[in-house]
Amino acid sequence: MKITEDQQVEFDEFSRACDLVEGYFDETIDDVALHASVSRRQLVAVLARAQLSGRQLAIDGLTEQGDVVYQSNDETLLWLDGGFWTDMRGRHHLAPDEGRAAREVHRRLIEAIDGDVSYYNHERDPFVLIERFEPYE
Repeated sequence: MKITEDQQVEFDEFSRACDLVEGYFDETIDDVALHASVSRRQLVAVLARAQLSGRQLAIDGLTEQGDVVYQSNDETLLWLDGGFWTDMRGRHHLAPDEGRAAREVHRRLIEAIDGDVSYYNHERDPFVLIERFEPYE
């Protein structure tokens, strides 16, 4: 999977994506940021960029590029082939620590649903595409 197309994102769209990932991943962001060399704010921004890129790829058949672990109207959890996170780092000029931290947030959520990561999946990229999210009040 290669992310090649540059896309312009309006600030309000990026801001909504930040709010979406913050609400969805919640404490997992804090847990990962605590042990990574990136701030919570940086991590939220990277996760938002991944969501925006993932939405574009979903139009192009993202679910055909890996295995779907779980799917609902609100989210799709996948193990992807083809270097999604490597492409994200290059496309968005992310520091290696930023990419690793964002990948870890996705991996933790998928493991919570799918159980421990098998040896085979260590080479694959975890990705959670959030379709919509309504936090429980």
